[in-house]
Amino acid sequence: MILPLLLAVATQAASAKAAGPIAPADTRAQHCLELAANDPPSGAKEADRWAIAGGGFLAKQCLGMAYASGGRMDSAAQAFEDAARGAELAHDLRAATYWAEAGNAWLAAGDAGKARAALDAALAADTLTGGPRGEALIDRARALVAQGQAVAARADLDKALGDVASDPMAWLLSATLARRMDDVPRARTDIAEALRLAGNDASVQLEAGNIAAIGHDEAGAEAAWTRAAQIAPDSAAGRSAKQALRQFAAPDATTVTTTP
Repeated sequence: MILPLLLAVATQAASAKAAGPIAPADTRAQHCLELAANDPPSGAKEADRWAIAGGGFLAKQCLGMAYASGGRMDSAAQAFEDAARGAELAHDLRAATYWAEAGNAWLAAGDAGKARAALDAALAADTLTGGPRGEALIDRARALVAQGQAVAARADLDKALGDVASDPMAWLLSATLARRMDDVPRARTDIAEALRLAGNDASVQLEAGNIAAIGHDEAGAEAAWTRAAQIAPDSAAGRSAKQALRQFAAPDATTVTTTP
């Protein structure tokens, strides 16, 4: 989920200038980003060559994408931060996008503190709108949850849902947070929307089972977990659902599994 999001945002950033003839730098940026996504080692080499030739923050962003595609998330996050700082010095509006990319990469690297700092910078610029703003808010909410700040995360998710109302994963995250905050009515409402948008997603069915279980709807929990296990039996969600079903079958079982 992380790499497709980064590539989509990166592609938008590469073409974020005003309408008109495509500049050579933007053409090279597009080529570099595609290479980084499809052939990370070659993409990193191209980004380094471009940086030496004066590619500036665009080359740094490409390097970050190459590292991310290759699974080197710490290095990717640092490269995206370098791109953001370079863009800020150039007074380029794409700086906020690069900070958001850095935050997403830091989350993937497991560093919630650095992720939050990068996402704070992305959102403070007040230049992100629509989907990119919503995704940055979701990522900051994830960082806040990891830091034990559920109330602040709730506020960010509520804002994000206004920007990405058609994203089932946003509703899934919102439902999961509501469950963890013991807000069962909100959890039920939000998971219902996630199910409407992506009922064939195992992680959505897993969480639907979790919410049904804490609401003492045993039949609903069993049905949702069974569906999750059927949809993707070998996925993390499918395995968690099967574990939940085994626990559910035990005479004294009350454990609710968590969404991966």
